[in-house]
Amino acid sequence: MGTALFIVFAVLVLMGIPLAFCLSGSALLAFAGWSDFPATIVIQKFFTGSDSFTLLAIPFFMMSGSIMSRGGVSKRLIDLFSMGLKNVPGGLAMVTIVCCAFFGAISGSAPATCAAIGGIMVPAMIEHKYDDSFAMTTAASGGFLGHIIPPSISMVTFSVVAGCSIGDMFLAGFLPGIVLALSMCTYAFIVGRKNNYVIDRGDEAKMTFRQVITVIVEAIPAILMPVIILGGIYGGVFTPTEAGCVSVIYGLIVSLYIYREMTWKDLPKILVESALSTSMVVLIVAGASSFANIITREMIPNKVAAFIAGVSSSKYVFLLLVNLLLLVVGCFMDTQVSIVIIAPILLPVANALGINTIHFGIVMICNLAIGLITPPLGMNLNVASGIGHVPLTYLIKRHLLGYLIADIAALLVITYVPALSLILPGMNR
Repeated sequence: MGTALFIVFAVLVLMGIPLAFCLSGSALLAFAGWSDFPATIVIQKFFTGSDSFTLLAIPFFMMSGSIMSRGGVSKRLIDLFSMGLKNVPGGLAMVTIVCCAFFGAISGSAPATCAAIGGIMVPAMIEHKYDDSFAMTTAASGGFLGHIIPPSISMVTFSVVAGCSIGDMFLAGFLPGIVLALSMCTYAFIVGRKNNYVIDRGDEAKMTFRQVITVIVEAIPAILMPVIILGGIYGGVFTPTEAGCVSVIYGLIVSLYIYREMTWKDLPKILVESALSTSMVVLIVAGASSFANIITREMIPNKVAAFIAGVSSSKYVFLLLVNLLLLVVGCFMDTQVSIVIIAPILLPVANALGINTIHFGIVMICNLAIGLITPPLGMNLNVASGIGHVPLTYLIKRHLLGYLIADIAALLVITYVPALSLILPGMNR
């Protein structure tokens, strides 16, 4: 039945059916055609898979991200970091990456981060004679930090699937996110120095002390967002799900009454966008529950474990194989789908080899996040090409490889230095 499950799933995907229905549909057909168990189990698992209090965090964080992206947060972050970075080689590209890291801590979404920051920074880089493909690729690469810097929707999904603490996952993402951001900034600096991407200080009027203070003060509400949310979670003030509600309320206050770049008239559109995005994620998780039930019944994790044990009993070899597998999977499958399908298969094997669940989750998410800038899926690449109004192939041919090398180098450090993922969750206990 396991073989039939994957064959039916592949056929449905090739037919262009939405992934949520591919998951539940393949499970239903596998149960109906190749199992003695009643097919109603699929329906039961579909509903129980979505019946989770933890999943309520997803719509709130998605709505919060939409509110903050429309409310002028991205502009304030860019103004703040531009003061210190824009005049160094590749400075505007580094500003883009750093702002993506901070905005990722607000939105929790990689495409939203790419669109919000890239929409401002790509035209700015092109205006200052940066190569257009480099500008767009920088926005796409920096954008996937939204999946890694907490709070992250992918981390919530993994926590639900793996049954681990969302708070620990959030803490674990900080240092790996910084490592990835630094690797990308390094590449941006190298390219900037090679191509003389430096803004002449004489081209722009020097900021007065008063202007500097104004920029810093205006950026404080934006920077306080992740501080309040994450501080509240780790301080025991509210749960991660309640934190999502707090983030929405705080986002509304900042956007409506502090920055005043959003009105109440914008709220219905934001609600519709958030509802559509949330429904997609929840349907995927629900469908994956039915899918995972067959995987468990067929003892596929045990078979995978036996296969890997036959190859090597070393956890280091296992992690290398996982990296290779997930980098390929990320090219073709959505991050949320990949997590809910692959995590139940690989996690028992990882635990048997002594790999911490939190560390394994970070490795998974980092791998799959890189898939956002690798074709054919390449969601962030599609967002960036839309910003620059150029074909996707134009971006692939130029600077994408350089960023991929930088990201994979950082990924290997994250994979084989588990302390990067575990030191902060350990301090919280």
